[in-house]
Amino acid sequence: MVKGLYAAYTGMMHQQNRMDVLTNNLANVNTNGYKKEGTTSQSFSTMYTHKLKDASENSRLSRYIGNNNPGVKIGEGYTDFSQGPLKTTNNPYDFALTDKGFFAIEYMNKSGEISTKYTRDGNFTLTNNGTLVTQDGDFVLDNNGRHITIDPMILDTAINTSGEIIQNGAVVARIQVTDFENYDYLKHFGENMYEAIEGAVETAAPAEVYAGHLETANVSVVSEMVNMISVQRAYDTNQKVITTIDDALNIAVNQLGRLGG
Repeated sequence: MVKGLYAAYTGMMHQQNRMDVLTNNLANVNTNGYKKEGTTSQSFSTMYTHKLKDASENSRLSRYIGNNNPGVKIGEGYTDFSQGPLKTTNNPYDFALTDKGFFAIEYMNKSGEISTKYTRDGNFTLTNNGTLVTQDGDFVLDNNGRHITIDPMILDTAINTSGEIIQNGAVVARIQVTDFENYDYLKHFGENMYEAIEGAVETAAPAEVYAGHLETANVSVVSEMVNMISVQRAYDTNQKVITTIDDALNIAVNQLGRLGG
């Protein structure tokens, strides 16, 4: 019975972790470029069970009983990098990627250390001096790793699907779009940015750049709500198992002993 309590408890912990992931997805349903997360479960390694020092048998006998699986444990988390729907904004400095790839952003932390982060959120803007930045003021990088600066007074600015920014018929900058061989080497940095960790290998990105559009989160509210209902029911089931076992233990301890006496 105690084993059953532990198995039900681990089941509840797994469902709680799933619920946390689902609620975070729903909280970011309106976050541009957000990629939904998921979680997996694993069974604990099967244990070999033996009887040791059992007074009902030879106390020196160690007898094999069988395999024992004690429950479930939280597995690995993962990110779904599938394409999110595009929405039209008609803002010339909103950009969306139509395939695999990330915009490169120069990020400075509070200590003044500069590093490159990657995002699918193309909600950019121009500063007064014509520098392209994120909504948080981080610099958007070109294909040479430099800040992108254009003349804000020129009205016929155009951006083609290759990410080239064209003014007066000349290419003045090209937005850097980077992809990676294996997304397992990307780590979350904030809600919609990523950083490359050791082992990440950059590759050419197949994505095209669409100006005047933004990629929305690839989160389906209906699917996440259905999953939440499923998680809640599984959690309640494990809770009922614990209650049932607790009642049985109560009878065994407080009633069967008296009957036997």
